[in-house]
Amino acid sequence: MESKVFLDANIVLDLLSQERPNHHQAKFLILRLIEKDMTVCISEDILTTVYYVAKEKQRVVTFFQTIQKRWEILSFEQMVIADALAYAAKHQCDLEDTLQCLCAAKEGCSMVVTEDSGFVACGVKIMNYESVLHEIG
Repeated sequence: MESKVFLDANIVLDLLSQERPNHHQAKFLILRLIEKDMTVCISEDILTTVYYVAKEKQRVVTFFQTIQKRWEILSFEQMVIADALAYAAKHQCDLEDTLQCLCAAKEGCSMVVTEDSGFVACGVKIMNYESVLHEIG
C-alpha cells in the first residue's frame, strides 16, 4: 500500500524560505520522503495560503508548477467541507486545520506533518519534523 504524507502550510513555507528557522529540516524531510518513495500531499488551500504568506510570489508560483507534477494536490470537496464545519462548530477548534486534517484522512494519508503544536486531531497521526523523521527512519 502506498504511503501518503500530508504537509501543512508551515512545512511548505519552511521549505520555500531560507530565512525560516526550520528550512533545513524541511529540505531534509522532503529528501527522506523521496528516498522512502512516499507520496507528498498538500491541499489546494495550501497553495493559496502559502502564496499569500510568502514574500517571493514568483518563486512560489514556479515551485508549485514544479511540484504539481510530483506531489498530489488534494481537493476538499463538499463532504469534507460540511464535516469540517460541523466538527469545528462542535469542538470549537480551528476550521483551517480541521479542513486540512479531514482532507488528509479522506485521501488516505498516514500522517499530517506540521509544526503547529495545537493542530486538530481527526484520526490521522499528527507529527512534527522530529517525530516523522524518527518514524520513517
